[in-house]
Amino acid sequence: MLQLKTIRDEKRRILKGLRKRNWSDDQLKIVNQVIKLDEARRSGQKAVDDLLAEQNKMAKQIGQLMAQGKKEEAETMKTIVAGYKEQSKALEEQQRQIQADLDELLYSIPNCPHSSVPAGKTPEDNTVAKDWDKPFPELPADALAHWDLGKKYNLFDLELGVKLTGAGFPVYRGKGARLQRALIQFFLDEAGKAGFEEIIPPHLVNEDSARGTGQLPDKEGQMYHCTEDNLYLIPTAEVPVTNIVRDDILAEKDFPIKMTAYTPCFRREAGAWGAHVRGLNRVHQFDKVEIVVIEHPDKSYKTLQSMLRHVEKLMKKLELPYRILLLCGGDMGFASAKTYDFEVWSAAQKRWLEVSSVSNFETYQTNRLKTRYKDANGQTQLAHSLNGSAMALARIVAALLENNQTAEGIAIPKALWKYTGFKMI
Repeated sequence: MLQLKTIRDEKRRILKGLRKRNWSDDQLKIVNQVIKLDEARRSGQKAVDDLLAEQNKMAKQIGQLMAQGKKEEAETMKTIVAGYKEQSKALEEQQRQIQADLDELLYSIPNCPHSSVPAGKTPEDNTVAKDWDKPFPELPADALAHWDLGKKYNLFDLELGVKLTGAGFPVYRGKGARLQRALIQFFLDEAGKAGFEEIIPPHLVNEDSARGTGQLPDKEGQMYHCTEDNLYLIPTAEVPVTNIVRDDILAEKDFPIKMTAYTPCFRREAGAWGAHVRGLNRVHQFDKVEIVVIEHPDKSYKTLQSMLRHVEKLMKKLELPYRILLLCGGDMGFASAKTYDFEVWSAAQKRWLEVSSVSNFETYQTNRLKTRYKDANGQTQLAHSLNGSAMALARIVAALLENNQTAEGIAIPKALWKYTGFKMI
């Protein structure tokens, strides 16, 4: 969440940023409400502190009066102190309520976009940061979409997934399963070469973890909730991996902390329907390799660019046509300050499919997580957090199958040969 000090000191910038997210004038009133509540909280805390100081002062005086044999005066002062304690108790309860109201408002405010983020309301307003300038794959006249290729070569089974679980849970089999496993290992190996520590995290998290990375209270409806244990199936490895540094105080020498993890991802995708979600285009369970970086604030945007280069390198090695989009304010995630999306060309569908998002959250997540570091002056500061998909497999598989179909079968990119054990399906 945004820092209170930032909201107070940089109110104009925050309002400008929230307008870039298309917040209405009524929504922007929340900023003033936060400032007023914070003033009430600070004023109330001063009153509590003053009362406590007075109680401590009078406690010493009571001891002195008792020592001097002035019992009656001491008893009178004890009565006054008892009244102060009741006042303190009432003020502290008032403070707890103010803090709860303040937290609720702060959790409702999204991150402030970076100044370089373009204004806009929908994906159509995103900026193409890098476009594909080479020929697109030329497919045979009888080319098939990936859902038909999956049936033809027995690579994945959507109907069987419905039988076992429900719509949106594909079953990979045979060479389809091998291809899936090959991609996971390829992405992990490439992340390892780039200096990312591999993590195997839990696939369920508690409320604190989901709240720490911004999934709560913004995305309750998109997560699967195990109500009996109050645990959430992870929508991405970002959640457990970023929470590794929750409540930590780091040293500057620790930066950057680079982690990667493969996990299945679970998303309800409530309300998703239509032709654009057919096949593997949008599913409720998919595999993904995530990269997470905890970085010094002065270096986080340089790190964002290095993460972009890492994902771009993966795209090139897979020989897939791609483009990079800079998301507008209206299309960014709730917690992000700046996001780039990678899209891959789906030749049979003749459309772009999003396969990766790379984001800088600045201090939005680390403020919730209380992930801090000691600067050169010994002062405690908030770190920056970043993450990226490197990469999401379902749509990568869809694009690989469609773009590489030939009269002989589906050609496998050379980078995957040692992982698949075959060059052609």
